[in-house]
Amino acid sequence: MLERHFKLSLNSPLMRAIVMTLPEFDNLKAFDVSIENNIAHLKLKRADQFNSMNSDFWEELPRIVKAIDHASAARVIVISSTGKHFTAGMDLDVFAHLGQRFELEPARCAEALRRWIIQLQDIINVLEQCRMPVLSAVQGGCIGGGIDMIAATDCRYCTADSFFVVKETQLGILADLGTLQRLPKLIPEGLARELVYTSRKMLADEALSAGFVNAVYPDQDSLLAGVMAVAKSIAANSPLVVAGSKEMLTYGRNHGVDEGLNYTATWQGGMFRMADLAEAMSASQERRDGDYASLESLDFKM
Repeated sequence: MLERHFKLSLNSPLMRAIVMTLPEFDNLKAFDVSIENNIAHLKLKRADQFNSMNSDFWEELPRIVKAIDHASAARVIVISSTGKHFTAGMDLDVFAHLGQRFELEPARCAEALRRWIIQLQDIINVLEQCRMPVLSAVQGGCIGGGIDMIAATDCRYCTADSFFVVKETQLGILADLGTLQRLPKLIPEGLARELVYTSRKMLADEALSAGFVNAVYPDQDSLLAGVMAVAKSIAANSPLVVAGSKEMLTYGRNHGVDEGLNYTATWQGGMFRMADLAEAMSASQERRDGDYASLESLDFKM
């Protein structure tokens, strides 16, 4: 583990600097990454291309998130963007190789296309599978694959000029990376179906009233300030309890109440630690932030 090799706390400035020199953060083209006060900030940086999700995006996103998770380098991840729009969705360069695929024997072409789609789904899934909560801060348009991405995050926030579009239907393809599965769990199913079938815009005020976003801010500066304040509040709690809560909430979404309760009892029975409870009570009485041990880093890479 990093702590074992360097004998440093993952919360120390030096350890954060070491984490930021990991190969996973070298020569990034789609993202800027910073880690401060236990908050990892991933910022899409291709504003001149409306932050479209190109090949670099699909290669870098899982590499960054897995590196943060495996090193326990942060307790919260914030994803934001630059420029006028959060993302224009899938970049056309991602589809460049598909033309050759369609020249294959039909069954083999279909099998290859299915495997490729599953690989992209797995990339989006890392946001849901990592141990720390992921918050998305959206400005302007969030289109197509952008909906797949933010629907897999724990909480969504946006600016007043934001809009959300499930563009795939209008383009003659299925939204195949999670929108059709996650969106109806986040907003009323009838509204989700309407947005998918029509590819119409959902504006910020409608997204707020439907529960898709938690809050709407007047501009990007206030958006980032607000989201970072939420992230700071999350990072102040026991990371073990926060990780467990994320696991239970995601499991409960996909299973029945009885199954969820049983899993929660099993988790609590195995993961409950009196030290975290005692520290939480002391911090509350002394009106200070809690001082909790970080989650263990992982020795292996995926």
